[in-house]
Amino acid sequence: MHHDVLIVGAGHGGAQAAITLRQRGYAGSIAIVGAEPEPPYERPPLSKDYLSGAKPFERILIRPAAFWEGRGITVLPGRRVVAVDPAAHAVTTADGAVLGYGQLIWAAGGEARRLACAGGDLAGVHTVRTRADADRMRLELPAVEQVVVIGGGYVGLEAAAVLRAAGKRVVLLEQADRVLSRVAGTALSRFYEGEHRAQGVDIRLGARVEAILGDGRQATGVRLGDGTLIPAQMVVVGIGITPAVEPLLAAGAEGGDGVAVDAFCRTSLPDIRAIGDCAQHANAYAGGQRIRLESVQNANDMAITVAKALTGAAEPYHAVPWFWSNQYDLKLQTVGLSAGHDTAVLRGAPAARSFSIVYFRAGRVVALDCVNAIRDYTQGRALVEGGARCDPAVVADITVPLKDLAAAA
Repeated sequence: MHHDVLIVGAGHGGAQAAITLRQRGYAGSIAIVGAEPEPPYERPPLSKDYLSGAKPFERILIRPAAFWEGRGITVLPGRRVVAVDPAAHAVTTADGAVLGYGQLIWAAGGEARRLACAGGDLAGVHTVRTRADADRMRLELPAVEQVVVIGGGYVGLEAAAVLRAAGKRVVLLEQADRVLSRVAGTALSRFYEGEHRAQGVDIRLGARVEAILGDGRQATGVRLGDGTLIPAQMVVVGIGITPAVEPLLAAGAEGGDGVAVDAFCRTSLPDIRAIGDCAQHANAYAGGQRIRLESVQNANDMAITVAKALTGAAEPYHAVPWFWSNQYDLKLQTVGLSAGHDTAVLRGAPAARSFSIVYFRAGRVVALDCVNAIRDYTQGRALVEGGARCDPAVVADITVPLKDLAAAA
């Protein structure tokens, strides 16, 4: 079977690539091959509204099932691509099927990292990356009293919030000295630690997991490096992802942590582009450093970059990064990348549960974290896009709208 464009991965990036190609008048054959049995669906709700039961699966589909057929897009679910042959322009799936392509878009994302310690594969130990993951957790929850969440990133914190709202006792373990250490400054970490503790989450920092204990089949608790035993009927693991790029690297693509792409999302292999979580790229908002960005924004914007290139309107990727996280009644919106900042300015009062943190690097605004502060988020975007030079003292003054500073910059 041959397709003019074959998309590997049925997440946000893969779906957006197919949609945008058709929107731009691409007339060739398009197929999306995905490892999961479902048509393309949204991932962020898995640790939020879907896990809590607030949204049924139909409401997190990226498009209704009939949409794909109506646009002449073939969706091939439940097929994992295990090998790529760049010379033959073909991929092989785990069941031995060979799919030919004219152009290949690799949007396979990543696999949730699993615990390397003893007991990591016991029943009751869960990651939150797929619908099946969330469904298994929901099935087990009625019999669960205490959950141990391992990892204090967005996924771990979001899951902890949902589990507390469901009335479960929650212990959250983070090996660093603060939550959100990879993605936010200290002030935001301390705020979220306080909020979760106020909701009854037992957060333990500097905690090293030594083993998951079990009865031979089912997890019954967690043992820490200092010997502490924490009973649990469920363990939720949120320790990041491993980019799903092995078939590309095995075929000779450049990369390491992900697959390397240029400004047009091209890999080093002919007619193969990569987008989304697994695409290692030079990012202007990271000072030109080569990074991977795990966000819906990045997946969608890279998909649009590729669709434009394949329809004769190539433009280099240059999109301002943004992220969001919902926990309890807190809406965190982030724009830009705070990593490498040298100054962080608090705008507003965390005690009021509506504030922003503005990050500077070498005198320029590089990012904002906005908690229940939508106006700061929408107005601060221009400061990040423009690399604005602002007086930190003025930025801290909540009576001065950020749009005034953008105009002045």
